[in-house]
Amino acid sequence: MKKLLLRYIERFNSGHSRSVKARKNILASFFIKGVSIIVGFIFVPLLIGYLGEVEYGIWITMSSILAWVNYFDIGLGNGLRNRFAESLAKGEHQMARIYVSTAYASLSLLFGSFFLVFMAINPLLSWYEILKAPASLADELNILVIITFGFFLLRFTLRLIAIIIIADQRPALSNVFDPLANLISLLAVLVLIQTSETSLLVLGIILGAAPVLVLALATIHFFRHDYRDYRPSIRLINFKYFKDLTGLGAKFFIIQITVVIIMSTNNFIITRVVGPEAVTAYNVAYKYFGLLLMLFTIITNTYWSAYTEAFIKKDFAWIRRVTGNLVKGWIAILFILAAMLVIAPYFYHVWIRDKVEIPFLLSAFTALFIGIYIWYIIFIYFINGTGKITLQLYVCVIVAVLNIPVSVFFARYLGLGSAGVILGSCVTYLPGAIIAPIQYRKIITGKDNGIWGK
Repeated sequence: MKKLLLRYIERFNSGHSRSVKARKNILASFFIKGVSIIVGFIFVPLLIGYLGEVEYGIWITMSSILAWVNYFDIGLGNGLRNRFAESLAKGEHQMARIYVSTAYASLSLLFGSFFLVFMAINPLLSWYEILKAPASLADELNILVIITFGFFLLRFTLRLIAIIIIADQRPALSNVFDPLANLISLLAVLVLIQTSETSLLVLGIILGAAPVLVLALATIHFFRHDYRDYRPSIRLINFKYFKDLTGLGAKFFIIQITVVIIMSTNNFIITRVVGPEAVTAYNVAYKYFGLLLMLFTIITNTYWSAYTEAFIKKDFAWIRRVTGNLVKGWIAILFILAAMLVIAPYFYHVWIRDKVEIPFLLSAFTALFIGIYIWYIIFIYFINGTGKITLQLYVCVIVAVLNIPVSVFFARYLGLGSAGVILGSCVTYLPGAIIAPIQYRKIITGKDNGIWGK
C-alpha cells in the first residue's frame, strides 16, 4: 500500500512543471470547492424553508437581475487576467503593476458611476411588479434592491485580487474566498432562523455582506505579502494602458453580456411566463446537475492562464495533451449525467423532501445543457487564453439574440414551461459548441487565417 502511494505521488509530481502546478491546483480546488458545494446544497432547503417557495424564487430572480452589473466591467477583469499573465511570462513586473493599478482605478470609477445612475433611476422602478411579488413586499424590496446592488458592485471591484491570483496560476487559492464567504453566510443564517421572523431584507444583507468582507480582508493581506510588488499605486495609474486592458477586454465584455442574457434571463423568463415559484424548481435542478459543471470548470479555469503561457512559448504539444485529457473527461461526464438523471427523483426527495416538485423534462433538459456547455468550455477556455476571441464574440451575439425568443417559444407556445427555457439554451448554444473545437484545431495547427485567428 505504501509503495502504491509513493508511486502515485511520484507520478503526480512528474511531467512538465506547468502540468504539475495545474494538477496541484486542481486537487486543492476540488477539496475547497467541495466545501462550497456542501454549503450550497445545505443552503437551498434551508432558505426555501425559511422564506417559502415564492419568496425564495423572488430572491433568486432579483439576485440574477442585479448580478448583471458584474458583467458590465467592459471586460476589465478578463483583460487584466490575460495581460497580467503575459507580463509575468515575459518578466515585465513593473508593467504588471501598472495594469493592476489601472484596472482598480478604472473599475472603481466605472462602478461608482453605475451606482449613482442606479440611485437616480431606482425610484422610477416598481420592483414588486417586475418580480411579480406580493404588494406587501413593495417597500422591503425597494430597500433590499439598493443594498444588494451596492454589495454586488463592491464585491466585483474587490474580486480583482482573485483574478490576479488566478493569472498567477494559483486558482486553488482564489477558490478559497467563495466557500469562506458561504460558511460565514450559513452560520449567520442559522442564527437568523433561530432568533427572528422571516425577513427577506435581513437575509439579503447577510448574503451580500459576507463575500465583501472576505474579499476586502483578502485584498489587504495579499497586497501586503504575496503580491506586494504588484500592489496598486495612484502614481502608477496610467489610462494610456486602459486600451490594452479593454481592447481585448471589450470583446470579453460583449461575450460576458451574452452569458448574462442566456443564464440570468432564464430566471426572469420563467418568472414572467410561469411564475416565481417555478424559478425555485429550475434552480434546484440546475444546482443538482450543475455540480458537474462546477467541478469541471475548476479544471478548465486552472488551465486558462497556463494556456496563455504555453501559447506564448508555442508549446503546442502540451496544449494538445491537456485538451485530449479534457475530452476524455467529458465522455465520462456524459455517463455520470445519465446516471444522475435516473436517480434525480430520489435525490430530490432526500434533499428537499416534498417542498418543490421538479418535472422530469426539466431535469432531462438541464442535464443535456450541462453536457453541451462542458464540451463548449473545453475549447473556449483555450481560445480565451490565446486572446483570439473575435469569432467567439460574433457567435455569442447571435446566441444571445436568439436565446430569449427561442426560450419563450418553447416555454409558452409549446407549453414546456421552465423545461422549455433550458431547452432553448441547449438549442442556442449548439453553434458555439460546434465552432469552438474547429477554431481550436486551426489555432494549434497554424491555420487560423482571417476571422479564425483574430
